Amino acid sequence: MARWLPRSTDLTRFCQKLNRVKTLEDDMMETSFNRCLSTIDLTLLGIGGMVGSGLYVLTGTVAKEIAGPAVIVSFIIAGFASLLAALCYAEFGARVPKTGSAYMFTYVSVGEIWAFLIGWNVLLEYMIGGAAVARAWSGYLDSIFNHKIKNFTETHVGAWQVPFLARYPDFLAAAILLVATAFISFGAKVSSWLNHVFSAISMGVILFILIMGFVLAQPKNWSVQEGGFAPYGLSGIMAGTATCFYAFVGFDVIAASSEEARNPQRAVPRAIAFSLGLATGAYILVSVVLTLMVPWHTLDPESALADAFYRRGYAWAGFLVAAGSICAMNTVLLSNLFSLPRIVYAMAEDGLFFQVFSRVHPRTQVPVVGIVVFGLLMALLALVFDLEALVQFLSIGTLLAYTFVAASIIVLRFQQQKGDVPVPVAGGRPNPEPHEGPSGSELKEYESFSDKLQLVDRDKSKEQREPGQLKAAFEPYLDFLSDFYPGEVVTVAVVTLMVSAICLCSILVFGNTHLHLPTWSYSMLLVLFSLGFLLSLFLIWVHEQQHSTQTFQIPLVPLSPALSIILNIYLMLKLSYMTWLRFAIWLLLGLLVYFSYGIWHSKENLREPQPQRVSARYVVFPGGSLEERVQPVQPSSQPASGLPDPDIDDCKR
Repeated sequence: MARWLPRSTDLTRFCQKLNRVKTLEDDMMETSFNRCLSTIDLTLLGIGGMVGSGLYVLTGTVAKEIAGPAVIVSFIIAGFASLLAALCYAEFGARVPKTGSAYMFTYVSVGEIWAFLIGWNVLLEYMIGGAAVARAWSGYLDSIFNHKIKNFTETHVGAWQVPFLARYPDFLAAAILLVATAFISFGAKVSSWLNHVFSAISMGVILFILIMGFVLAQPKNWSVQEGGFAPYGLSGIMAGTATCFYAFVGFDVIAASSEEARNPQRAVPRAIAFSLGLATGAYILVSVVLTLMVPWHTLDPESALADAFYRRGYAWAGFLVAAGSICAMNTVLLSNLFSLPRIVYAMAEDGLFFQVFSRVHPRTQVPVVGIVVFGLLMALLALVFDLEALVQFLSIGTLLAYTFVAASIIVLRFQQQKGDVPVPVAGGRPNPEPHEGPSGSELKEYESFSDKLQLVDRDKSKEQREPGQLKAAFEPYLDFLSDFYPGEVVTVAVVTLMVSAICLCSILVFGNTHLHLPTWSYSMLLVLFSLGFLLSLFLIWVHEQQHSTQTFQIPLVPLSPALSIILNIYLMLKLSYMTWLRFAIWLLLGLLVYFSYGIWHSKENLREPQPQRVSARYVVFPGGSLEERVQPVQPSSQPASGLPDPDIDDCKR
């Protein structure tokens, strides 16, 4: 029976396959896409992805049902929380100017299977998100015409009473998606121009809302007589923050478009900062004028802004608000249809998804197959499915992507830069480059058998610290950490940090409700997991990290990404169990695709060397002759022909 069990070497090789990282090209600016997008183009794409129907619907819903006028504070906190994730995307987008967004960032730093699962979830997120916005667009337009479209469809086509299917087929939603797909397939420049038009109209309407809103503002609507500024207290503000956080998803379209940016190193960080700042300001100011125009408890959650103007005697303003809402939803549709095919292209280009999606049209320079196929799938979803039950699924995919991108920032920041390949020496301490030995004689680098023979100095005082190595100031106290390969301790600490964050957030969310823990055990577990989180953070901090002035870098690493990780995990655990169940089913389908196709067709799998004869590697240490101190690192093997290797014989002689 034992012979059927896998060998340890096979398991090790299999795990290495799952966690292999993407090899980046030397020239990352080379691409088959058209680098035509400027900072303004990317900024408007980001604004279009964030300022959608949420500005017209979400503000009123949160104000009336969750936080009251304190929705302003909720948006401020949510904007700061989104900033942590956005800065991680900004650093990666500038450093790795390739399409793929969170998928690509995870692939170059964490591992292949994790990158595939992130990309797999982002695919569903964009499809459901685009279809849901299309149905909202259709419903909003239908409401302007007193639901005549809905009544006509139910009368002449019929209504359904089937679980998970819509009450009636929404042909208008499917049609707008097909039209948007056609425009997106014409190229990035056409898509950008169309987004400019809709964004300009939307921002003009927002400016009108702000000016008219402040003119009609009545401070008494925040008074105690109307319930006060924060009628639901701190708990309402934090609950509102969790809801408002999802209003800012969409800035990742900028990172997904970095391969089409003219100067991604500068344009991507600036576009993310500008778009997030403008979106946050828009949400905060609209919340201010909305709750000052009318009492918060009288708002209509379905159409808060239009209803507020109507009640103040400006019914005509409702048509402007409706126009702005439709234009804002158009920009979200364009954002989804723009990003989705590019992430599919990145996965297909790496061999993890079906190769047909990696084809780029020679004239328009866009992945036209992915645009058409996923545009049709999105239209089908909007046509027949009831998406209300699936919309919450969007949150978990987004938060998971944010979590892995934040973890990837830490891992990549403490890795050695490309080209720095230190040679491990006695005790496991790496030495990145040759320098003078204890005797003052210069150590030279020799080459033989196609591998380098390098003389290594053991003098720690003269050793140049590389990313991932223990800082010199902590070596007297944490000397045992120097025995690990650079970055190894950091990788383990990141895993420990994420496990501690999951446990800590689980206790916070479920400790008093589902688990019914007594006070002493609740407090003890909180302290225990908090210490684990802080200790992991400390172990990461005591190591050297990369310092580059060439591209944007997020400040306060590892603190900033760690805060983003724990916040994202907390929000994920607040989602319903049905969301987690659907998420688990979708993950299983993704694993089926990966193990049946992706793992075998991965380009990294093709890059792996095939079994062949193994050359010998040697390291020469100072203090002895070459004959005495030559040590084999890998066992030598005979050539395939069975004849002795003359190079090895010469060395032995």
